Amino acid sequence: MTSSALPRPGLRDDPDPCRTVPLPLREQADVRDRWLSQRLLDLLPGLMDRAGIDLWVVVAREYNEDPVLPTLLPATWLSARRRTILLFHRSDDGVTAAAVSRYPVGQFLPAWEADEQPGLSPAQSQWAAVRRFADQAAPRTIGIDVSAVFAHADGLSATEHRLLLAALGPHAEKVVPAQDLVVGWLETRLPEEIAVLHAMNRLAHQVIDEAYSPAVLTVGRTTALDVAWWIRQRFADLGVDGWFQPTVGLQRAGVPLNDERGTVLPGVPYDAVIEPGDLVHCDVGLSTLGLTTDTQRNGYVLRPGETGPPPGLAAAVTVGNRMQDLTTAALRPGRTGDEVLAAARAAAAAEGIDGDVYSHPVGVHGHGAGPAIGLWDQQDGVPGAGAAEVHPDTVWALELCVRVPVPEWGGQLVRMALEQGIALTAAGVEYLDGRQTELILIPPG
Repeated sequence: MTSSALPRPGLRDDPDPCRTVPLPLREQADVRDRWLSQRLLDLLPGLMDRAGIDLWVVVAREYNEDPVLPTLLPATWLSARRRTILLFHRSDDGVTAAAVSRYPVGQFLPAWEADEQPGLSPAQSQWAAVRRFADQAAPRTIGIDVSAVFAHADGLSATEHRLLLAALGPHAEKVVPAQDLVVGWLETRLPEEIAVLHAMNRLAHQVIDEAYSPAVLTVGRTTALDVAWWIRQRFADLGVDGWFQPTVGLQRAGVPLNDERGTVLPGVPYDAVIEPGDLVHCDVGLSTLGLTTDTQRNGYVLRPGETGPPPGLAAAVTVGNRMQDLTTAALRPGRTGDEVLAAARAAAAAEGIDGDVYSHPVGVHGHGAGPAIGLWDQQDGVPGAGAAEVHPDTVWALELCVRVPVPEWGGQLVRMALEQGIALTAAGVEYLDGRQTELILIPPG
């Protein structure tokens, strides 16, 4: 079962290259640098105003990067170089982006020459340039990347924190956490980015369809673990990265869930051979162009003579779709993640649906910065991340499950888990390349 023997799907049939993935690396760099310019011009001023920050300071050393740093660097910069310091000053004219760095940083204004102050070491001279910039900017607030809630916004190391406060001198009393700014920067998407995420989700769906096809899956011989590794290899062969190890799990008549919620380990081992009558579930995510996806889809292995799944399994998908509808109806800007969770669960309970919601932002990171709408083991709210507010122009992994008895399986509970990328804009919620409404049918052989 080698991916090199399989046909490459038609991935470059869209005339707009920004809507087609994967792209060659050079084209990716052009797209990412264009996005960065547009984000700095169009998004950052409003995000700094919303967070109440006049000067944002991002500091990182090579091999100890702040999680937000790669989203601010040119595409040809794969990491910080030596010590890289980026300064963003909000003024009436917009945002001035400057770099206090030994090497030129793309479109950033150079704010330091290493030998500009004889007698000072390069490190001393670099920090002196930061102080000089702060003196000239005279900010009321200075945002730094420290956060007890979001790891994405907690990237300032202890050493750099200490050196920065010392360099700022009297400006140090103006320092505030930049958590809200970092989260806003990471979660907010341009329309062009949402268009690409449509294409990325389409690619994920294509790979899943391929993985569930006879070209990959031989019923009675292929294991769930085989399929998981095939998906990861397929992503690598296509030129995209997987941001986590794919998982493929089975549910089977006569093998009940390990617990009543079905949230620990499946009753069928991951290395079990896939058999007729199995419900096959996968969880996969890919990364390219600095963005990620997170997707779960389900297939059914037909028994000999069957032309479709048992009605009870088909009905479970419909119940899962209804749970999606109730969750997206609750997903409104201005609400907190905990409020969305409570509203969705209350609506589900009113309809007699037994399910859990554990949706999350997805974009730069798979488990992205922004409001948590439940965790699989925290259905009453998520301290910290659940208190964050929902904003428009964000992208989510609509992740949830429902538990439904299947009459054809003797009333056995099936956990139907669905995960689908969605975009929340002023126009409402849109599914990225559509959602699953029917089980993918896998022939018995």
